[in-house]
Amino acid sequence: MIAARPGSPERERRVDGWHAYQPRSSWRSALALLLAALPAIATAEVTVEKHDDRIDVAIDGKPYTSYVFAGHRKPILFPVLGHGGVAMTRSWPMVEGVAGEPHDHPHHESIWFTHGNVNGVDFWASHPAAKKPELRADNRIEHATLVKAEGGREGVIETKNRWMKADGTQVCSDTRRLVFGGEGTSRTIDYSITIHADHGPVTFGDTKEGAMGLRVPVQLQLTNVDGSKGAAGHCINSEGHADADVWGKAARWVAYWGPIEGRTVGLAILDHPDNLRHPTHWHARDYGLVAANPFGLHDFTGAAKGTGDYTIPAGDSLTLRYLIVVHEGDSAAADIDALWKKWTHDDRTSGEKVESHTQAAP
Repeated sequence: MIAARPGSPERERRVDGWHAYQPRSSWRSALALLLAALPAIATAEVTVEKHDDRIDVAIDGKPYTSYVFAGHRKPILFPVLGHGGVAMTRSWPMVEGVAGEPHDHPHHESIWFTHGNVNGVDFWASHPAAKKPELRADNRIEHATLVKAEGGREGVIETKNRWMKADGTQVCSDTRRLVFGGEGTSRTIDYSITIHADHGPVTFGDTKEGAMGLRVPVQLQLTNVDGSKGAAGHCINSEGHADADVWGKAARWVAYWGPIEGRTVGLAILDHPDNLRHPTHWHARDYGLVAANPFGLHDFTGAAKGTGDYTIPAGDSLTLRYLIVVHEGDSAAADIDALWKKWTHDDRTSGEKVESHTQAAP
């Protein structure tokens, strides 16, 4: 995977189509005109603070999110606060008593990465409050090592984690790199995860229950469910499918938005073009689950069961990368498609590897 690095040699050779082989005066004039046309954007300062169970992330001194690596059966990001401190994911089950929130699917914990069939083990729905006894079994992704937690113009958290069956058997491991940023009223999380088949082959099975997931707040739900009140949201994907039609479709990104505290806010997940089976399919529900899932082809497309299975050979790995965007306005106002193009263009012109992808497995 490639990570964007402003100021890399390739970016210095190319600026919006202008190349280094042009006459120097022409190149400099064109660059000056281009820069003069761009709006002035203040770069946010990102700070991280380590605790025993989590790492808090703030942007310009204001809380953004916490990477919580203890107390749950997988690492989660919670809370997730937009500009002005607006809660951008469902609070339950981490916080009780939030007005209007539904209490369905307790394993939908804000923002997370898991899957419902990894060598036959359900890591997706595993939760102590699950209705089915087999899902209450302690299948979990446990924190192994904190590799990096540092701030600056962007915040970076890198961790190593173990995927464990309830009986203590390790299935595989992962390394994660989360990069946090902010620009204007937008906030981003560049989320990379590398699954290591370090305990034998690893098969991610063909099920809709996965994988890079988030649960929107009730105001961004399309419909009320399980007693919820206040659903007034909409969603759209990169291909123009809207609301309920988004489910199961392949798309480069999916965005939800709605009114919270008197203004329109939204969030989106973007799929990286280097990801397996890009553009990915989406387990995106009217009740507010949004999940990028490259494995569930049977459920999404009607293909023969098992079509979506993907096996990582022993000793090999699979990297997936997503950009989560928290923004003001609807998807058009935030210009999610332009953000996707910029994210992927900057990434491909940087020429640098994401550091955590070369780390040894935990």
